[in-house]
Amino acid sequence: MQLIVFEDDQVPRLHPITLGRPAYAIGCGSYRLIDWLERLAAESGGVLRSVIRPHLAAIQRLDFPKIDGAKSAAETPALLVNARLVPSVAAYRALRKLIDAASTAAVYHDKQLAAAMIAPHGPAPPPDADVGHWGKYLGNSIHGKLPTHDARLPLLAYPHDVIRYNLETIGEALAHRLESGRFREVASGVFAADGAKLGQYLVTDTSKGPVLVDENAEVGPHCFLRGPAYLGPKARVIEHSAIKDAVAVGHTTKIGGEIEASIVEPYTNKQHHGFLGHSYLGSWINLGAGTSNSDLKNTYGTVKMDYRGEQVHTGMQFVGCIMGDYAKTAINTGIFTGKMVGCCSMVYGFVTTNVPSFVNYARLFGQVTELPPEVMVATQQRMFGRRNVQQRQCDIDLIHAMYDLTRHERQLAGEPLAL
Repeated sequence: MQLIVFEDDQVPRLHPITLGRPAYAIGCGSYRLIDWLERLAAESGGVLRSVIRPHLAAIQRLDFPKIDGAKSAAETPALLVNARLVPSVAAYRALRKLIDAASTAAVYHDKQLAAAMIAPHGPAPPPDADVGHWGKYLGNSIHGKLPTHDARLPLLAYPHDVIRYNLETIGEALAHRLESGRFREVASGVFAADGAKLGQYLVTDTSKGPVLVDENAEVGPHCFLRGPAYLGPKARVIEHSAIKDAVAVGHTTKIGGEIEASIVEPYTNKQHHGFLGHSYLGSWINLGAGTSNSDLKNTYGTVKMDYRGEQVHTGMQFVGCIMGDYAKTAINTGIFTGKMVGCCSMVYGFVTTNVPSFVNYARLFGQVTELPPEVMVATQQRMFGRRNVQQRQCDIDLIHAMYDLTRHERQLAGEPLAL
């Protein structure tokens, strides 16, 4: 038995979230898809494999060691899982049923393959992890060729979907975490794991969901916590902070100010005053003091996003900002509703348009200039050192790959200011 998570040709639509990470590593509702797949592999005695974009292969080998990249994949039975699958408890259970049924079947979401179970003697997957070969295999042997299975397995189509499904799934995700027995209730609806520390004079509201503080996380004094909320291992919430309404914070983060309905990936700092709402922050981001985003239009209408010239109606009234890995903001930066900030960019003043990757963005002052990758490599080294993380050659190579993959974005930097 093997489980194969694959990236399809729609993954680029999740840019900039997926520029520096496999789609299966997107945090949503306090879980990543890879967390559920590792559990399924352990429960089924199967081997976990992947098909991802080539520039992420070295990072995967070191950061996701449970993925077996050495053996051939041309065997059945096999469970194929789209890397854009929403990482929910419900998805885990649906995949578990596919495995248990052990019959060939496919599950679709909006006519796109979400998962497929290939029984023995079914159409065996390619014997390699080449994305191109896999695209042909899925088109020629899977799409429309297998019996369909009736299950709800939604896929992330655009970055704002991460925010949408975070709101939908976090309640069930936190309930599942509590079932592990790792958390003890330290106040009504507030649960702490080993080593977690909560400061004095906290005010909590768990009427809509619990607050979970994971191992060695710290919450300073005089904070307000309203569930559902999850603070990952070694997260630090500074004094006088407000964490509320579907917040999922990754490990080794520093959090301050007001955060609402947002996802913060590991190693990101937002430790000063300022509002972050209905947003997604990648890893190794730093928000300067006073940085705030808008998550509601002045008209109170639904938010329309601009994805590389494609206008997408979200149907959501609240959408904040989407920020790629290694992005930085200066003090008192203001980010308009529904804007995206590319990876490795430095942002100053008001963000009234989407920000390309690898730029110094200061439209307020009439300046948008390219940021060389060497600057980000040096910045990365300093950031890693502050967290006692060793900079590896694959981390340096990834910065250069991200720069090359986003060259086309910086051709748009000379656009007129668009409010």
